[in-house]
Amino acid sequence: MSATMTTTIELNGPLGDFVADKVGENGPYADAGEYIRDLIRRDRERSEREAFDRLKAELTQAFAAPESSYVSLTAAEVIARNKA
Repeated sequence: MSATMTTTIELNGPLGDFVADKVGENGPYADAGEYIRDLIRRDRERSEREAFDRLKAELTQAFAAPESSYVSLTAAEVIARNKA
């Protein structure tokens, strides 16, 4: 089950004005909460995309390595190495 979180934030000056331009009749969001949720979703997507890109870069480097650099390991050796 997902947790529900309630957070109160206070925005003054330029930040408050910026958010006000994004909500209600002024912008595409019905309220500040909808805007904040969209920002969080986008940040989560960015974070997941960066993690995927790091993994892809590691795999690309691994597949580009010469065959002679590979070491044969048993499952027990892999498990032991990962515990260390």
